[in-house]
Amino acid sequence: MLMINLTYSQAIESAVDLKMKTRLQQIQEDLYAKKGAGSDFLGWLDWPSSLPDDFLSKIEDTAKAIRDKADVLVVIGIGGSYLGSKAVLSALSSYFPKDEQLEVLFAGHQVSGEYLKQLLEHLEGKEVVVNVISKSGKTTEPAIAFRFLRDYMEKRYGDGAAERIIVTTDAEKGALRQLAETKGYERFIVPDDVGGRYSVFTAVGLLPIAAAGHSIRKLLDGAKEAETTYREAGPDNNPAMQYAAIRHHLYVQGYTTEVNAIFEPKLSFVQEWWKQLFGESEGKEGKGIFPASVVFTTDLHSLGQFIQDGQRNLFETFLLVKEAQQDLEIFETPEDGDELNYIAGLSLQEFNHIAHKGTSNAHLSGGVPQLSLTVDRIDESQIGHLLYFYMLSCAYSAYLLGINPFDQPGVEEYKNNIFKLLKKPGF
Repeated sequence: MLMINLTYSQAIESAVDLKMKTRLQQIQEDLYAKKGAGSDFLGWLDWPSSLPDDFLSKIEDTAKAIRDKADVLVVIGIGGSYLGSKAVLSALSSYFPKDEQLEVLFAGHQVSGEYLKQLLEHLEGKEVVVNVISKSGKTTEPAIAFRFLRDYMEKRYGDGAAERIIVTTDAEKGALRQLAETKGYERFIVPDDVGGRYSVFTAVGLLPIAAAGHSIRKLLDGAKEAETTYREAGPDNNPAMQYAAIRHHLYVQGYTTEVNAIFEPKLSFVQEWWKQLFGESEGKEGKGIFPASVVFTTDLHSLGQFIQDGQRNLFETFLLVKEAQQDLEIFETPEDGDELNYIAGLSLQEFNHIAHKGTSNAHLSGGVPQLSLTVDRIDESQIGHLLYFYMLSCAYSAYLLGINPFDQPGVEEYKNNIFKLLKKPGF
């Protein structure tokens, strides 16, 4: 179960007062009635509990088929089409995977000729499957990557390439859907009512996660636990509401940047996913909290200085892990040249817990408001719960700002400018 603790010097009641409770309850009512701004994109809200068993079985069967015939799965996508699965895979996978494990690589999340060329070279001598994810099939970055990778697959496998390309796209329309029908690619659907940054529990995220050998059923169990728990809970016992309310409380006091801080590097892509989720959902109409992230203790030797003594427009949210899956204990040496014998017997996880307390106290003394989120351990169920918690909190947070959490009108501006510079027809 996820826990939220307010470690800022102000009491939680100051953020969730009677007026805020009334606002949150109205948002909750509108949210579950699906009548707020952007309600056409609320499919994710009850998605974990509504997935039929045959859909999950199809994902698992396809994932097994990928593992049986491939050494590498290349996932092509950008934004929510890659960050959700990348976040879960980074959190659950070993830092140093064994050679016999399926390697999951990503393309189309940026445009780097060097990266793509080296990726194609890396695939030589390995068996490959490609999963291209795009609702339209025309998103520029993934489309460029797929043009190269499709060419590679067809030259290497000939007619057999069709059995090694899987498409996740719109159910009814789009260039990618049409191509999949023509070529006979296996298809999965990007739901119409789920936006990219909320899509990790759809086929967009589930297929790569399952292909890597992780339990999507346990992941969804954690998400379902969160869905059920938070649907029934009010402001007094609903962490998703409380996180949103505290963020808003700090925002109106001038704290316009949230720094997400971790001590377990495996969660760094959860941070990247979190930044997209909150950045695209809240950053509109001149409003929003800027989402930033740090990895401690690494960044205590760099950005830690700014957090401690810099401009006081930021607050800090620790994402903590109670139990380590694997650990080491510091041992004594006869010479004690590094002067570490005084902590002999201390585990590295215990060191990180102490480092958190020391960092927290230091930053509080420096005037940095703080929250902390704690998961028991890093496993499928806990990650599923955490991601759903963030999605729901984000919806509450954006609605408190009076904006639509589910569109991203500003993203189109850079695209249009690029198309004009490239002299794309129609621009």
